[in-house]
Amino acid sequence: MTNFEEEETVMLQIQDTLVSLDLAERYFCCDLDACLGECCIQGDAGAPITKSEYLTLKEKLPIVWDELLPAAQREIEANGVGYIDEEGDLVTSIIDGRNCVFTCYAPGGKCLCTFDRAYREGRCDFRKPMSCYLYPLRLTEYPTFTAVNYHRWSICRSAEANGKRLGIRLYQFMRDPLIARFGQEWYDELCEACEAYLEEYPQ
Repeated sequence: MTNFEEEETVMLQIQDTLVSLDLAERYFCCDLDACLGECCIQGDAGAPITKSEYLTLKEKLPIVWDELLPAAQREIEANGVGYIDEEGDLVTSIIDGRNCVFTCYAPGGKCLCTFDRAYREGRCDFRKPMSCYLYPLRLTEYPTFTAVNYHRWSICRSAEANGKRLGIRLYQFMRDPLIARFGQEWYDELCEACEAYLEEYPQ
């Protein structure tokens, strides 16, 4: 179900979610060579995780342990893989006030997720926390619906430029994580809504 009116366009309604029009309007395609994975570094807290993800991170930790930064290993040994932040949310542990404990660095200074790398190499069946997989999208849960918004951040300008160059919209780039979170039927409805909106309001 779409929900947009001329001059009053705010969100797209897809099943029990309200989706920001940024997903249709914005171009986006990560450019790791340009941003160097800064989204895994910047910030004053770790990535939001569920209790289930917290337990999975603990269980799968041996798979990536030797790839973690020494400071990350010490932090995990002392305080675990996650903690409750100032807002009361469960998040991944961090070091130096910035790095997630699960980050590692490739040549050239690229910041990578050790779990994501292990998943891509077939060494682990857990990819990463859903909040990380969905980034730069952020979900806000309400009693009767979920809001899906794009986190506008200066470090993603290179991704927006890259997406525009390649002709890839944000909703298209985020296909796999959105399907992982909401399902194929939901994503198909989102595509139809985005295409209908762009046809009516060309960007």
